[in-house]
Amino acid sequence: MTTDEVRALAEAIRTEIRKAVVGQEDTVEMMLVALFAGGHILLEGPPGTAKTLLARSFARVVGLDFGRIQFTPDLMPGDIIGANLFNFQTSTFTLTRGPIFTDLLLADEINRAPPKTQAALLEAMQERTVTIDGESLPLGQRFMVVATQNPIEQQGVYPLPEAQLDRFLFKQTVDYPSAAEERRIIATHGAQQATMAPDDWGVERRTDAATIDAAVAHVSTVRLVDEVVDYITALIRGTRDVADLESGASPRAGAMLAGAARARAALDGRDFVIPDDVKALAPALLRHRLILSPAAEIDGRAIEDVVKSIIETIEAPR
Repeated sequence: MTTDEVRALAEAIRTEIRKAVVGQEDTVEMMLVALFAGGHILLEGPPGTAKTLLARSFARVVGLDFGRIQFTPDLMPGDIIGANLFNFQTSTFTLTRGPIFTDLLLADEINRAPPKTQAALLEAMQERTVTIDGESLPLGQRFMVVATQNPIEQQGVYPLPEAQLDRFLFKQTVDYPSAAEERRIIATHGAQQATMAPDDWGVERRTDAATIDAAVAHVSTVRLVDEVVDYITALIRGTRDVADLESGASPRAGAMLAGAARARAALDGRDFVIPDDVKALAPALLRHRLILSPAAEIDGRAIEDVVKSIIETIEAPR
């Protein structure tokens, strides 16, 4: 697959998603980068901002096997990964696979389940395997988690552990639409008596697993020159030397940022990464990996402001 073919594929996916979802162009872009970089994405926003519809539409268009888990306070790890159940008729244990055995998993309202249940995704997201009763079971190479969560300030939610957050390539904030977009939403969706599925809006499959694999393989060939590698390294290490932060980004974050920058370059029709790719992706990649210091919290500092300051402080190559 060529760079032009990757760009054309991405545009076809965007066009198809627009049939069901009004706006959210930035979020769709981040989901495309995550898909082609082999990463996972966390969508955070208030209820009613089309997070679930967007995830379902995305899964429909990219043509990967789709599974959905509605996270609730009483959800157990076995409800996600499955279990060996005893069959009384045969007196044997039978493996019952959970919904995690899919290509694209929608973890809906992931922060409504307690940390013990959230941890069921840790191995799957990092190693693409699941362990049940000591047996390691592989997931697909294209396994991707698209998780949604409500803001932590709302009732009935649990904060995601740092280890869980670090496995997400991006945390994308889903804001309310603009006035023009909201008017389109009301005019288009307001006539429906119930929430419609992507199929009801005419959203069609535009690609398949083999094509996605070819695009991912091409993304890995996008050039990353030494100057940009140095820039990424400086950004990641710079998060560990800021007084407002108690904890900075991990080395995993730097490797993820490099892969995501390659994907963004390919989506833009280039076979090389530029510093602007890194700058554009850094906020969504860093915001969930950094922890404010107690003094910064008391002063009312926002993590977004600290990330912006770090990006502005580190000089980009020319």
